[in-house]
Amino acid sequence: MKTTYIPGILAMAAIVVASNILVQFLFGQWLTWGAFTYPLAFLVTDVMNRVYGVAAARRVVFAGFIVGVICSAIGTQIMLQGDGFTYPAVTMRIAMGSGLAFLTAQLLDVSVFNRLRDGAWWRAPLASTLIGSSVDTAIFFTIAFSGALSFVEPANDVSWAGEMLPLLGAGPMVPLWVSLGFADWLVKLSLALLALVPFRIIVGKMVPTTT
Repeated sequence: MKTTYIPGILAMAAIVVASNILVQFLFGQWLTWGAFTYPLAFLVTDVMNRVYGVAAARRVVFAGFIVGVICSAIGTQIMLQGDGFTYPAVTMRIAMGSGLAFLTAQLLDVSVFNRLRDGAWWRAPLASTLIGSSVDTAIFFTIAFSGALSFVEPANDVSWAGEMLPLLGAGPMVPLWVSLGFADWLVKLSLALLALVPFRIIVGKMVPTTT
């Protein structure tokens, strides 16, 4: 593996580890702090893709996936106490949803970016991140919290996530997990736009001839 890929791999690993920790802490009623760190993974992937190409971007994705799997495996073995119950820091459904969502969304991001790489400089990173983020949110929240998938981990009671509440407190009645996913998705879309600034700066410094 080329040493030039190491900064990207380290950055991806740091984002995955930080997100796995911060997802446990709420920011307001509908978000976790992890919602603000995880989208940076798409920035890392897109920069690697633009500067070093598809193969490098995929290697960084797989490195991040391995780190995520290790973090999730450790989390499933850490038992927490609360309200008289003992429960794992990371449930099997969350571990599965996180891993599958990350790998699918990031590889999709790489593919979309590569198809659009010859267009305007902002088109590939914006489109790939928007599509990847949407897929990531749908896969993770469905696997982790949908009542329809309770058979995946029968011992894990996610009935709380199925409570019917107004969407983000003001919209139509939907399961709570849908509001959580929708809020997460909105943050990802916002950060996809904001990330164009550091993307342009970083790529401009690494590849001065980029158009």
